[in-house]
Order: sequence, then structure tokens, then C-alpha cells
Amino acid sequence: MTSAPHLLTTAVTEQPAHLRRLQLRPNASPAGHVDGAWWPRSRDLVTELPALLAVLAVRLGHVMRVSYNLSEWSTAPRRVTADSGQVRLEGFNWRPAHTVDLVAADRHRLTLLVVPSDTDPVAAHHTIALAADPDNIQTVHDLLTGGVGTTAPARHTTDLPHIALLSREADGGRVPEQTSRRTS
Repeated sequence: MTSAPHLLTTAVTEQPAHLRRLQLRPNASPAGHVDGAWWPRSRDLVTELPALLAVLAVRLGHVMRVSYNLSEWSTAPRRVTADSGQVRLEGFNWRPAHTVDLVAADRHRLTLLVVPSDTDPVAAHHTIALAADPDNIQTVHDLLTGGVGTTAPARHTTDLPHIALLSREADGGRVPEQTSRRTS
């Protein structure tokens, strides 16, 4: 009985790896439409951006500019201050949906898929893992809808065996290729 409090404390304080909200492709991965995925906690870009920029500083250095779709975020100022300095925010109506572009001082650019903040955690982690897969060439739309090309059926959240497979992927396993899916 003396180990029960220890187990409870461990379960509460340890964060499982599947709680990751950002995942990037390897540096040398040229394929695909995005360089990784980000799952922000809200639609408030000013609140969400500093943590993202701090993590990306390891790979990009100082980010000078962030471009985003205006309709997907709360109103934001034209500039924000991050740990590395001023960052220009550029919101556009024509900007591709569910993406942000980050441009570093050396002009290196990352395009991230933005998983909507209200996405189911299992689906979000599945999408993040797919977007960061160096061999994945799915479009932003296909990544967000769970499709493979334009012919894949939509996945339903009531599909318990599929949810179990997605949970396995979130824990480091891979979802096996499926040639056909029954939808109901």
C-alpha cells in the first residue's frame, strides 16, 4: 500500500509523449506540402506564438515574420515581441487555410499545418504524426480530414477500432496501411 501514493504522483506529474503539440519533419525532408504540424491551445495567435517561436529557435534562429490566414485567428497586432526580438505578423485572407509560414532571419522558411485547437486529441496527434512523416505527401486538406488523396472515406469518431489504432500511433506505433474501410 505504500507504493500507491507514488504511483498516483507519477501518473499526475509525468506527461506522456503523446501530448506533443508540435512535430517537425527532419531538416532534409523535401517531400510534402508542410514541414510539420502545430496544435495550438487556442485561436489567439499572440498568446500561442511565443512558445512556438521559442521551440523553433533551435531550428530556425530568430523568426522575423509569421504569415497566417486572418479568418483562423483572433485579431492580432502587426508585431509581437518574442525572446529573440520583434516578429512581424502578416495576416492575409488569401493565405492557405490551416497553415502558418515562419520566415527566419536567414530566409529559411517553415510551413506548418495548424491543427484547429478544438480538434479531438486522438485525431490531432494522428494528424501531427502524419504531417511530420518525412514520406508523407498529403495535402493540408487531406491531412486534416484523414483522407489519402481525394478518394479516401471520412473517418468517424465512433469507429472505436480506428480510434484504438490512432491511440497506438500517438504512443509511438504506426497505423497499418488499410486498403479498404467500412463506414457506417
